[in-house]
Amino acid sequence: MNMPQSRSLVRPRNGKVIAGVCAGLADRFGLGRNTVRLLFVLSCLLPGPQFVIYIVLWIIMPKTDY
Repeated sequence: MNMPQSRSLVRPRNGKVIAGVCAGLADRFGLGRNTVRLLFVLSCLLPGPQFVIYIVLWIIMPKTDY
């Protein structure tokens, strides 16, 4: 279930799996939440700082009020 597209980058309180980072990115850019989650998991197969970026976004993205 997609929520209305958000104008800012925020983590939702509902519909999150771990921290809501992928759900927040999906809402912000108008993509499916499961699509963004799948892309993140697939990106973890490649070398790079994916987990560090996820943790940083978890820290800096505020939660929604709703």
